[in-house]
Amino acid sequence: MKKLLIAAFALVAMASAPKTFAQTKMVGGAAMYPTKDIVDNAVNSKDHTTLVAAVKAAGLVETLKGDGPFTVFAPTNAAFDKLPEGTVATLLKPENKAMLTKVLTYHVVAGRLSAADLMAKVKAGNGKATLSTVSGGTLTAMVDGKKLYLVDDKGGKSWVTIADVFQKNGVIHVVNAVLLPN
Repeated sequence: MKKLLIAAFALVAMASAPKTFAQTKMVGGAAMYPTKDIVDNAVNSKDHTTLVAAVKAAGLVETLKGDGPFTVFAPTNAAFDKLPEGTVATLLKPENKAMLTKVLTYHVVAGRLSAADLMAKVKAGNGKATLSTVSGGTLTAMVDGKKLYLVDDKGGKSWVTIADVFQKNGVIHVVNAVLLPN
């Protein structure tokens, strides 16, 4: 009986815990701990080595380690590979730091927006929600079936492939394409 009560108490405690600390998700073969910041988690994902290199080249490490909160739409290595040949190498050059910073901050929205929050915004917007990015641009969130996707300023689409990877300073949604600002 005592073990049953302890187990029941543990279930109640887990259910009442904030969702940001309730789950550890796997991304790129690595656990993403909700007690770590965005950068400390991202560096462990084998699917985000290009993104991490770009964040370092742009000098955004300290920003993304800050208090936030941030919502980051994190493109995978495969997403960067879809860009025209040479694009990533060109963006990583020191003389292109301003453009790289603009592209990366275009993937960041202030605040902690879960997938449910984004879906609610889409519903309230009659099928579309406009998100203001840190770069000053906009993304349009939409739903197709049960999938959440984003449309960039150039009309490119990116699907959220892994949602709600909560961090201590925000949330990451893994996306399958690089979003491009005007």
